[in-house]
Amino acid sequence: MIVLFLTVCFHYSSHGQLDTTAIEKITGLKGKSNNGEYKITIPQNDLSIEVDGFKIIPPMGLGTWIAFAPAKEGAMIMGDLVLTETDLKPVQQEVIKQDLTITAIHNHFVRNHPNVLYMHIGGSGKTNDMAAKAKAVLEKIKQSRGTDPSKGTASSEAVANTLDTKKLDEIIGSKAEMSKGVYKYSIGRPDVKLKEHGVPVSTFLGFNTWAAFQGSPDHAAVAGDFTMLEDEVANVIKALVENGIEVVAVHNHMVHEQPRIFFLHYWGVGNAEQLAKGLKAALDQTGKGKSGSEKMKM
Repeated sequence: MIVLFLTVCFHYSSHGQLDTTAIEKITGLKGKSNNGEYKITIPQNDLSIEVDGFKIIPPMGLGTWIAFAPAKEGAMIMGDLVLTETDLKPVQQEVIKQDLTITAIHNHFVRNHPNVLYMHIGGSGKTNDMAAKAKAVLEKIKQSRGTDPSKGTASSEAVANTLDTKKLDEIIGSKAEMSKGVYKYSIGRPDVKLKEHGVPVSTFLGFNTWAAFQGSPDHAAVAGDFTMLEDEVANVIKALVENGIEVVAVHNHMVHEQPRIFFLHYWGVGNAEQLAKGLKAALDQTGKGKSGSEKMKM
């Protein structure tokens, strides 16, 4: 079974306020607010995925989310929707039916069983319409999979974590959050004022670097995503590879963004402190790494 993630990307504007009550009513889902934006998160607890002997659970990158932001037309949404192999075709058809645009498809892992991919799409419109479009895509996933992903038990249990988190914080220069045995860093890029179609894209909407650790001090796994300006790509990849961390994907999330932004996914297994030092070396190749780390709750 191949699993695919879908990211929904729409255009942000500071016009007006979101009607979160309407969004909740239409989607039937409750989310969290952040600086006028709104995000719904759905753990994919029905999927059982393993990479190099490590269990991949939602905090490790196996979660669906859809975020809404106020726009001139009403609302924009960004998201990250998990799809299986059999979900892919019907959900793609539903995305197009809803007049949304697919902008990227990529993986997060290698040697994962089942395989994991992501697909990014974009669009904007009236708030009620955007909520209805999001609802339609989510319902198509349920229909194809034959279950509500959030109600599964395959990946709902915590994973083992005996890491020295204080030491990791010291090396990386940031603090993370523990969730079911996964210690996850989220680091923004306030040095870059990213816009898509002229509309700001915030850290809350996915413009960030993240790293998720699990395991023990001597046998840990780390998975994550780097966000990079075009001149940072080569140096970040070099730093990761030289430190024994695999780069498993290099891709875009948007097609009309300014400045150009690239993302890469990585996977590392080994001594936790050495993995953290490798990540710090790569962070130091980015503008944010050079000016210190910023914690941002996803």
